[in-house]
Amino acid sequence: MSPDPTTHTTADGAAQYCTFKVDHLLIGIEVWRVQEVIRHQPMTYVPLAPREVRGLINLRGQIVTAIDVREWLGLPRREGAESMNVVLRLNDEAISLLVDEAGEVVEPSPDTYEGVPSTVSDNIRALFSGTFKLDGALLLVLDTGSVSRIGGDGQTGAAHATARRAS
Repeated sequence: MSPDPTTHTTADGAAQYCTFKVDHLLIGIEVWRVQEVIRHQPMTYVPLAPREVRGLINLRGQIVTAIDVREWLGLPRREGAESMNVVLRLNDEAISLLVDEAGEVVEPSPDTYEGVPSTVSDNIRALFSGTFKLDGALLLVLDTGSVSRIGGDGQTGAAHATARRAS
């Protein structure tokens, strides 16, 4: 699936992506989905939540679920350094993705778009919608719909944890 050039693009048809690093991966999210990027925030543990849910943060009075992208991708935990929060707006909910470091906004040429490489494992392939070839790097485009599927039942974060506690 290639990016839809009719929505959220610049005048020349290119989309803009907010980039961030997780381990050795450069990941991008469409700029219009990113609410803000903030430093590490104190978190409250959520019992019975999926392993990817690191906890809940209080963002100016709004409770936001924090997803550990390293855990989600099956990468080893990062020791010593604190994560950055990339806060996304998905439907009516804010979700924070915990990443190693924030990058910059890039506007890759639509001509450099390709699908996810076949050499990538199926569980990783399900998380990304495609790639862009940048100078010296491969930008993996996060499928934000995959964030809403954490836990396997289509519920994210606090809603998922509440449903699991009730069962």
